[in-house]
Amino acid sequence: MPTVLRESGYRFFFFSLESTEPPHIHIEKAGNYAKFWLDPVMLARNRGFRGYELTKIRGIVETNRSLFEEKWNEHFDH
Repeated sequence: MPTVLRESGYRFFFFSLESTEPPHIHIEKAGNYAKFWLDPVMLARNRGFRGYELTKIRGIVETNRSLFEEKWNEHFDH
């Protein structure tokens, strides 16, 4: 479960056994959880985050999309 980034208390990571899915990033903070697809950046799942938090998270994902895709490809050898 590689952690790619920590920002504003959020942990951005992916699971090692997810190579069959399109590139995405998981986010967790204080027991809340979300998943965003990377291309295009889009919310895939949310458990507990409020709308304003999802907006903030989406902004972080958009800003760091290249990093997330690079780490995804490195990990899964794409």
